[in-house]
Amino acid sequence: MKLITLVHVTTVPLSLRFVAGQAAYMRARGFESHAVSSPGEPLTQFAAEESVTVHPVSMARRITPLRDLVALFQLWRLFRCLRPHIVHAHTPKGGLLGMIAARLAGVPVRIYHMHGLPFITATGLTRRILMATEFVSCRMASQVLCVSRSVEAMAVDLQLSPPKKIHVLLQGSCNGVDAEREFNPDRVNGAVRSETRRRYGIPMDATVIGFVGRLARAKGLVELNDAWTILRKEHPDLHLLLIGPEEPGDPPPPGVLERLRTDARVRFTGENWETPPLYNAMDILVLPTHREGFPLVLLEAAAMGLPIVATRVTGCLDAIQDNMTGTLVPAADAGALAVGLNRYVCDPVLRRRHGEAAREWVLREFRPENIWQAVYHEYVRWLLSKGFTPQGKAPLEWSDNAQADRPWEQWS
Repeated sequence: MKLITLVHVTTVPLSLRFVAGQAAYMRARGFESHAVSSPGEPLTQFAAEESVTVHPVSMARRITPLRDLVALFQLWRLFRCLRPHIVHAHTPKGGLLGMIAARLAGVPVRIYHMHGLPFITATGLTRRILMATEFVSCRMASQVLCVSRSVEAMAVDLQLSPPKKIHVLLQGSCNGVDAEREFNPDRVNGAVRSETRRRYGIPMDATVIGFVGRLARAKGLVELNDAWTILRKEHPDLHLLLIGPEEPGDPPPPGVLERLRTDARVRFTGENWETPPLYNAMDILVLPTHREGFPLVLLEAAAMGLPIVATRVTGCLDAIQDNMTGTLVPAADAGALAVGLNRYVCDPVLRRRHGEAAREWVLREFRPENIWQAVYHEYVRWLLSKGFTPQGKAPLEWSDNAQADRPWEQWS
């Protein structure tokens, strides 16, 4: 049997969660998956969990010309050795190096998955360099996939990619969310909420606002701190739960985290990605971010039945149905953020209604299996266009139906 060789590339192993679960789905359809990312325990863990072959190549998120050239050579050499049919690259640096190396190595199908646009919050020379890298990644790719329509629209408006070369699969997101098993409030033991709150010193009768993400300036920590200062005065039973690591590369201004740490009604969990019990301990999720691609945390919280307050920026626009599953507020506006949060704090009935609608929306639109199928269809469409066909069978007229999802065991 001749399998199709598929290689995913990310800058750091944590980003491989973008394709978690896909390897088994693709394996059943005649694909052999590989993953390339920076070395470390998370890469080894991904290999064990997904049963894929991994290849460590050190890559840096920052602009590091010499190190980037070394990584580019290593990727080119790897692709020349593996001779993959498809290279599917993710994240800005992984996308840039992966697409250039794949083009130089003669990989037939090169897919760049645009998970966001970091230059949105950059200025000056850094902004121009980041825009240039996105432009090159798109030019080197056979196909550009976007995680959201708002990112796609901005990429087209800025002429990073021709409209015919770029599109979004289904309703967006890179991998959907497992709302049936992992992020299902009905599967969380009733004692978990009280146990989690007890662990962090939060009373059972308190209203809890939660934040999940890097504690960075670009995630809106300044506005969250200011909005919290307003809200805590009005609601003595209100608590704030902050989940995520500090971000040395983009820290909030001095004093912001320190003020929050000294507040008796603010709790930090540190880096903790076992999030279902933590979502279960919340009443509202907040994400005052300045930019996103398609924030997975919003889908996870929605799947757990939480109403959400987030900013009206790329990515969040696609992950929330305003005034139905959550509330969108202007970015960098602490007053508007406080108003949006206060609405839910004061109205438990509205919280419940929007939370239930959010879960229903995720179940309807963001099932992982549907997204995996759409990715598979994309792969096969490109393989057919490059002349690869199942052995002993004529090329198929591609269509979205049950026949199109059957495994093709042999290729030529």
